[in-house]
Order: sequence, then structure tokens, then C-alpha cells
Amino acid sequence: MLKLRQIPLFFRVAVPIAVATAVIMIIFFASCTQEHRQTNLLLPVDYANVPDDMILTNFHTDKIEVRIKCRPKHIEKLSKRSLVYPADIYTDLAFDPAGGADAIEPGSYLLPVDKNRIPLGRSVSIVNITPSSLSIRLEKKVTRVFKVTVPLIGETATGYMALSPECEPATVAVTGAESLINRIEPLTTKPVDLSNANENFKKEVALDLGQPEFFTAAQSIVVVSVQIQPLTGTRTIEQIPIELQNRPGKKISIEPSTISIDLKGPQETLNNTNLADKIYAFMDLKGLKTGVYARHACINIPVELVMTNASPRVFTVKIE
Repeated sequence: MLKLRQIPLFFRVAVPIAVATAVIMIIFFASCTQEHRQTNLLLPVDYANVPDDMILTNFHTDKIEVRIKCRPKHIEKLSKRSLVYPADIYTDLAFDPAGGADAIEPGSYLLPVDKNRIPLGRSVSIVNITPSSLSIRLEKKVTRVFKVTVPLIGETATGYMALSPECEPATVAVTGAESLINRIEPLTTKPVDLSNANENFKKEVALDLGQPEFFTAAQSIVVVSVQIQPLTGTRTIEQIPIELQNRPGKKISIEPSTISIDLKGPQETLNNTNLADKIYAFMDLKGLKTGVYARHACINIPVELVMTNASPRVFTVKIE
């Protein structure tokens, strides 16, 4: 058996190097002989150089589909990149280089797609681009001042009502495409919920612009104030007994002996089943001597109520 030390040094070094080189060559040629594959990439379109006095409306091509051909390893790398197609409105329209952006008028246009702007690298070839042109629509930018309206939803607490809401500021200037600005009627906030409200409140509320990416509001948040008031009604309380105070004699009569009153005030208070117990009618006879007198009764009622009528108004008092 041939021992290792008997093998010449040249072979002990050369053989491993040859094996390693062979492995590397196999991997290299295997990678070089990988077949090219085709796949589709969906690229968002990034529009630049929109004229200052115009708006790019939502009627535009926002994505393009690029069919590419390359080795699988390149496809994997591209899938990890955030690729976009850069469209340049001024350059692509190229109406009048000397006139600049002022030469661009409102309207609909087609911008050619330039494959050289797609940063895919030399190892990737572009087979097809769909669509071959970008469709855009430019509109004149206008500004209008609108009165702000606040829609209300929900129901207040039982026995309460909401007055018309107020806004601060009451008007807001909105800038956007002319056709879209003309559709705003009226300018509203997001709905304000009144559910179970029983007292005044203020809150910050956002404007409801629908498509905020196409509008610029001088102020997108307004302060809404809503006053909550009790619902009012009327109620009659009948046959309230009259208490005599500071009776001067043993035998005293009063005709009639009860009074009826009409009340006005918050429905919540008027509908209280214990309301009659909170009403007190009395007559002070202090200083009166024997005789017949015409007297008025005094009525104590809850402070939130108003007495609109009383019957009778005058009572006959006999003191013997």
C-alpha cells in the first residue's frame, strides 16, 4: 500500500486544486446555461412636472405592465425592488421648449412610454410594454370659498333637541381641478353623532372632501359647536290643595279650596310622575281679623318651569 508520504508533493497539492476548479467550472457553466424565462412586472407610474396651475385628475394611467426576459436569479432580485416608471409631463409633451410649462393647455393627452427609463439592468431584456402610451387628463386648477355644512346623525337623549350646528371657521377655501370643484355642493364635514347627547358640546371634525388627493383645503379640520336644549311642552296640574298659614281664628273657610295651574317647560320635567308632589300652594292669613276677604294664593313650582295660567285667581276667605 502506497503511503501518503511516498506521494510526491506536486500531486498532493495539484489534485485538490484540480478538483476544486472542476467543481467551480461545473457551477459556472450550469449557471450560464440556465434558460431565460419570461415574466411580467407591474410598475406604478410616478408623474413629475405637473404645471403649477393645473391638476392631474384621476383619469390617468397609474400602472404599466412590463414583460421581461432574463435568468430566474434576476427575476428574484427584481421582485424585491420597488420599481416605478418615471413619467415627465413637461418633457413627454414637449409642446414648446421655449415656452416651458405655459405652453401646456388643459386637456387629455397620450405620453409615450420610454423603456430606457425602466431601471432593469443590462441582464434583463424588455419583451413588451402595455400600454405603450400613458393616458392623462390635465385640468385647470381653481380655488373657491365654500360655506361649511355639518350633517348630524343619531338621536339626542329623550326630551332634548339639537339646534343648528355652528362651525369655526364658517367658510373654507378649497383648491382643485375645476370640474371637481364645481361638483362640491355643499362642502360638508364628516357626520357628527348626536347619540344620547343632553348638553352642549364642541369637537374637531374633518372636512369630507371625497377624493382628498385631488383637493387642497386651506383648513381640513373645523371646530363644530352644537347646542343641545330640552324639548319644551305644557301640562296642567289640577286641584292643588291650598294650605292656610298663620291662621288667626279657629273657624276659617276658603272658597274654592283648590287651584289648577298651567305649566310650560322642559318635557323631561313635565313628564315626571312626581311633579304634583313638588308643587306647593299656600295663603298667608297673618294679621287678618274676623271678616270676609278676597285673597290670592301663592304657588311654588320647580325653577325650570313657568306658570302660564292659574284658576281661580281670587279666593274668598271667611274668618269667624
